[in-house]
Amino acid sequence: MATQEIVELQRVFLSRLDALDHILDVGEKHFADLGAALQERLAPDMFPLGSQIAIACNQPRGFSQWCADEPVENLAADVDSVAVARAHIRQTRELVSGIRAGDEKLDEVKRIGLGPGRYCELPGRQYVSDYLLPNLYFHVTTAYAILRKLGVPLGKADYMHFLAPYVKLSGAA
Repeated sequence: MATQEIVELQRVFLSRLDALDHILDVGEKHFADLGAALQERLAPDMFPLGSQIAIACNQPRGFSQWCADEPVENLAADVDSVAVARAHIRQTRELVSGIRAGDEKLDEVKRIGLGPGRYCELPGRQYVSDYLLPNLYFHVTTAYAILRKLGVPLGKADYMHFLAPYVKLSGAA
């Protein structure tokens, strides 16, 4: 049974995946062929848009697999179509929705690979707060920034799309 802390993480993951999906929606409205933009980068040494989407999905996917005591299998970073990007988001949402772990999972130590020959070991809560969530936000932000660079009319409200249900208007109508 998932505890409140796990349920809250599911909510965060799902709402940020929804925001990523929304960002793609805006991109598709702007471009006749958003697929052509999937190879665009902010800088030559950064991953392209398609990879940013896959890597953003890998964060909650990896958490879901870890909670299920399964090996973490990352998505391939070479996303070459919008259909693949959307499938990654949809499949990740399904994995996240299926998390069934107790808080004790967050007390376990998680080994995190950091590239060839490098890793760190963090307690689960620290893994979530210091590694997983910052990575998720970094890659969603970078996807947003690539589309902005290409002229897609995105704003902070698109990035923080998950707040839309809570927005209120003040003053007289």
